[in-house]
Amino acid sequence: MKVFRRNLIGVTHPPLAEEIKTNPIHVQIRDVHKSYGDHHVLRGVSLDIYRGKTNLVIGPSGSGKSVLMRQLIRLEKPDSGEIWVNGVDFARLEGLDLAARRRTFGMVFQMSALFDSMTVFDNVAFPLREHTNFPRKEIRTRVMERLQGLGIAEASHKMPAELSGGMQKRVAVARAMILESEILIYDEPTTGLDPITTEMVDDLITEAEDMFGVTSVVISHDMASVVRIADYLNFLHDGQIAASGTPQQLLQTDHPATAEFIRASRITLE
Repeated sequence: MKVFRRNLIGVTHPPLAEEIKTNPIHVQIRDVHKSYGDHHVLRGVSLDIYRGKTNLVIGPSGSGKSVLMRQLIRLEKPDSGEIWVNGVDFARLEGLDLAARRRTFGMVFQMSALFDSMTVFDNVAFPLREHTNFPRKEIRTRVMERLQGLGIAEASHKMPAELSGGMQKRVAVARAMILESEILIYDEPTTGLDPITTEMVDDLITEAEDMFGVTSVVISHDMASVVRIADYLNFLHDGQIAASGTPQQLLQTDHPATAEFIRASRITLE
């Protein structure tokens, strides 16, 4: 299904509301460029993010993965290009309109990035206290429902230092989702974790999708995790998407840089 409609002179229009609800593509990124001085990091990135699926952006260090993430959630404004989310071009938004629509995204930071001086409850409640006028009772209800859904309600009074790495990641996901975000972005979610905890985090990503119907965007170089959880892969190389597809398709790619990256990871689907 097409995301954009065009009139006879080729002018792009946002999709109709009914098209948004049924369209399998949640986000369309088209020809996005970003430079810092003379350093051209993103060189015309185009990719689709599929609704309710796990979408991976992989690539070597320095390929522009984190820069792309910052453009997606509009922490930075692209130099040019379009970022269509639910029929709205985020690349054009400014001010209060941007601030309101940015809630579409929830961010799960690398190493969870919890506030170490706050309890689990207060970490998850923080976005509600900052961005809503909900009364205390409503905040408590929403936070406890989210913690219960992720199986960590009994830890609501604990401090982050008292939790395992896997439990901290669950708290981070609860916080990212507390404003009813549709799209969760995970920044290198398994960095620094042992293999068992890494697998638990992989399971958490798919669990959040299944339970809450969110779309996942995972920035990663952990190819073992990629193969376990990815529905769609996008390989970023030299500031462009060099290859896209299912894990099976990318493992069989003949694109030189993509094939070399996968070969070096020693990953198969067996």
